[in-house]
Amino acid sequence: MGGGVFLIRKVYVEVTAHFDLEGSMTPLEIFWEDGRRFEIDRVLDRRRAASLKAGGVGIRYLCRIRGRETYLFYEGPRWFVEGK
Repeated sequence: MGGGVFLIRKVYVEVTAHFDLEGSMTPLEIFWEDGRRFEIDRVLDRRRAASLKAGGVGIRYLCRIRGRETYLFYEGPRWFVEGK
């Protein structure tokens, strides 16, 4: 009947981030697992939250990348996005 199971996994990525004088961390760009680089146009939100799709708790950044909004998670000491 068209209902399927969607498996979501954590896709660990390399991230370049900026740290200000107060220690706040802002991600600037993501390096995908195949080597592609994506500049983060803007961080729209930052909060401690869970990844409800892939599991885990950390700092969730809502980022705009190439006009699309996506979540980026910092689950110290690693970064991940939700992937299929």
